[in-house]
Amino acid sequence: MSQNIISITFDEQALNDIDKMLEGLETRFSSLIDLRVDQRRALPKMGGKSESFCRQTLNVLAQNPHIVPTELDLADAQRDLQALDALRARGARLRQLLGRVDDTELALGSDVMSAALDGYALLKVFGKGSGLEALRKEVGARFAKKGSAEVQKPSDA
Repeated sequence: MSQNIISITFDEQALNDIDKMLEGLETRFSSLIDLRVDQRRALPKMGGKSESFCRQTLNVLAQNPHIVPTELDLADAQRDLQALDALRARGARLRQLLGRVDDTELALGSDVMSAALDGYALLKVFGKGSGLEALRKEVGARFAKKGSAEVQKPSDA
């Protein structure tokens, strides 16, 4: 019997609504950047340990503005830190949602694969003499061994 991990459908209105919301997110996030690999590698990174250092340093500089040279834009760094905090919260929610999208895609694909394997097994059993042998062989090409005309059993693939 075929598995059925999830049953889900999207009507046209739901898909249109989702697309509009995604367009809204893309518009709101239009100021986000896309770094090239070489740019990403060259940048100093703020990891978990260095984040505390950065926050403390900005706080100390804010409390002692007389030591901050004019070429160091402390206000800009503080705005960057606020934007980072705001973006992280939204990024976490988006990653969680994307994780659910990925899991749902995996489950749907698995359900489809399970049904197709069950259907293929039926073609093997009932296809002989029903005029379905050629179709079964065409569909079964997925299980063909490389360099061989043999067909593997679906459980071997």
